[in-house]
Amino acid sequence: MRKILLGIAITSVLFTSCSNDDDINLNPQVEAPLTYKFMRDGKSTVDFNGQTTRIKMAMEFRSALKNTTKSASDLYGMFAHVEGGNDFSEADLNASGKNIRSKVAASKEYFSANTTVSNQIKSLMDSWIEQQATTVFENWENIATAGTAGQLQQAGGGSVRYVNGKGLELDQAIAKTLIGGLMTDQMLNHYLSTSVLDEASNIQNNDNSVLEEGKPYTTMEHKWDEAYGYLYGNEDDPSVPVLGADSFLNTYLKQVDSDPDFAGTASAIYDALKLGRAAIVAKNYEVRDAQVAIIRENISIVSAVRAVHYLQVGKEKLATGDMASAFHALSEAYGFINSLQFTRQPNASTPYFTHEEVTGFMDTLMEGNGFWDVTDETLDDMSQTIAAKFGFTVAAATN
Repeated sequence: MRKILLGIAITSVLFTSCSNDDDINLNPQVEAPLTYKFMRDGKSTVDFNGQTTRIKMAMEFRSALKNTTKSASDLYGMFAHVEGGNDFSEADLNASGKNIRSKVAASKEYFSANTTVSNQIKSLMDSWIEQQATTVFENWENIATAGTAGQLQQAGGGSVRYVNGKGLELDQAIAKTLIGGLMTDQMLNHYLSTSVLDEASNIQNNDNSVLEEGKPYTTMEHKWDEAYGYLYGNEDDPSVPVLGADSFLNTYLKQVDSDPDFAGTASAIYDALKLGRAAIVAKNYEVRDAQVAIIRENISIVSAVRAVHYLQVGKEKLATGDMASAFHALSEAYGFINSLQFTRQPNASTPYFTHEEVTGFMDTLMEGNGFWDVTDETLDDMSQTIAAKFGFTVAAATN
């Protein structure tokens, strides 16, 4: 982690310039602007409206997963929205032709040639949605037991958790999978990939400041901004993010960054996104690509840290007999583990864990009666395996 933070500091020293688009074009060097603001001819060149729309859809969908008045069809309609469908409370979302499902496990570099796995991931989420409505909702008022869905209350009169027969909170599994399958995958393996940034004539057009028709930005600039939007698209002022702005990657980056062992993760990502965007304007693709490596490592570590964190919290709560709290933590871990297959190793074309490895972790957690049967040894072994792959300790993630 420290080497990545050092890397961005060095890069920022080596490449200096200014933040105005036209001025940057006159200067071959690059400097990250103070905030994520880029202008051309007096107009902002930053646009990630589509990403904001999908984050808003995902926020409302997440809430609906605990609304027992919703049918499986209602929930699926929110997940796989069709333009004009009356699925959301906001008219703009209903009018949108965008949806969540089509962008899950849909990055160009990971899934364009691997539609079988993409469809498996989407189908798993479809099944969770169906089960939430037809099994968990149907047993909402019943007390959960091993093999039977229902509710469990956290110790001391705390929150009530609603689980399936294996103790899994399906809404948590879905929400945490979206952090990897939607936000992380689209950022790291689609919009920041060279196959998208440099597609067709993008380099030539960017070099010659050829703008998209009717727009103030080049295609390459816009693709980078769309990656930015999947992290900061729900912020009040996305150019100066404060984090905690949604229930997905943005908020969990804040949680990881608040841990002293991982402090600086958020600033490393923000600074790299600014510098990489400035590098595109300056037509310096070496600097741009160096920032992609920084972003990939630091975004990827979010799901890994939170997976280990929640595995360990779950183990601790199991020891106290607070099954509701334990299952809640383990459900979050389960979703973050599923998200590990969408991570990206810097300067490589592969995730830290493959689809097969992630599926193996998830199957292990669901063996027998699932969380009702899981052992401390299993949780510790899994935690150690994940932490070792990312280069941090289990103790560091447990804070």
